[in-house]
Amino acid sequence: MPSDTSTRTELGTPHGPAAAYLHEAPHPVAGLVLGHGAGGGVEAPDLLAATSAALDAGLTVVLVEQPYRVAGRRSPAPAGQLDAAWIAVVEQLRAGALAGLPLVTGGRSSGARVACRTAAAVGAAGVLCLAFPLRPPRRDGTGPDRLPELEAVAAPVLVVQGAGDAFGMPPPGPSRAVVEVRGNHSLRTDLRSVEAAVRAWLPSVLEPE
Repeated sequence: MPSDTSTRTELGTPHGPAAAYLHEAPHPVAGLVLGHGAGGGVEAPDLLAATSAALDAGLTVVLVEQPYRVAGRRSPAPAGQLDAAWIAVVEQLRAGALAGLPLVTGGRSSGARVACRTAAAVGAAGVLCLAFPLRPPRRDGTGPDRLPELEAVAAPVLVVQGAGDAFGMPPPGPSRAVVEVRGNHSLRTDLRSVEAAVRAWLPSVLEPE
């Protein structure tokens, strides 16, 4: 459980129950839904830093644990299953705890990829990517490039990336800001800068046009 102030709920998905940890803002202006990395959980320090920043900005935050983690498995499910479970969870949150609120989605590493791939399907107003895994680290410098997943997001995107991240540094784009902070893929080195980047970006996403 991420903190003593969150409420845990299990939500059904096509691939088993997911867990949602709800951190409620007193008078929420929006909701933020965040997913974890492939081998980690919702207690990751950068996810908790983003949660703190969002709560300060008046957003209710939900940290989502994918069904494979709830079932006790460490190996991640295939991308299609992750996406389907995520969409099912977000739809239930839209009908429940986050009803009527603008929605920002995101996550760290694998969770950021899921949020990018599903942004249009869930109607995300913005996508927050913590340690986006641009390219798997390999000595020969080859490997699949995940930049198309970022490029496909029409909504505003914030990428917070460690300067020494072995997965590479995504480039900025017309609606994509990239903030480089000290550290590597874990983003543990400079959590204050992670929190500051998220806190500064969220209001710009939620400003009325």
